[in-house]
Amino acid sequence: MASGNPSPNKDQGGGTVKQIALAFELPFILVGPVVMGGVLGFFLDRWLHTKPLLLIVLGILGVIVGVRDAVKSAALHDKKP
Repeated sequence: MASGNPSPNKDQGGGTVKQIALAFELPFILVGPVVMGGVLGFFLDRWLHTKPLLLIVLGILGVIVGVRDAVKSAALHDKKP
């Protein structure tokens, strides 16, 4: 006879909630560093009169940091039970 208690190994929908949370979190993780790098580069370019140089460099650095953080976050959410 089957008991009313579910098996502890079964996923009770918690995985779906974690996936939805990750789906809402990843765009902010990706876009945040790019925007911050771009804004910082824009104002530093205006201050130092190096027009597009720092904007481009810090924007690319923001893309690299954003992708790295997104991969780390996805891997962390994947490891959690």
